[in-house]
Amino acid sequence: MVSDGPEGDVTYHLQVAHGAASFGAGAADPEHVRMEQSWDTAVAVATGALNAQEAFVNGHIRLFGDQQRLLDAQPVFGALDAVFTDVRERTEYA
Repeated sequence: MVSDGPEGDVTYHLQVAHGAASFGAGAADPEHVRMEQSWDTAVAVATGALNAQEAFVNGHIRLFGDQQRLLDAQPVFGALDAVFTDVRERTEYA
């Protein structure tokens, strides 16, 4: 969830299972891991102004649920990085 953005609070999900990933609006069902952050943090991480690991360590991104599932999905996140890099480059943050 991203809070305090221009459109209020928004929730997106990324589900990874059986070698496939899907991304969409709303909460996942089932929700195994949830990340929460403010709009300012999300923009700072997306634009490279704030390192994501630093944001986690300093509590700007909060994790809830089965964090081992998140660690186990690291290869998927690596594969999706190119897709999200393209999205970040075309996104305007208002």
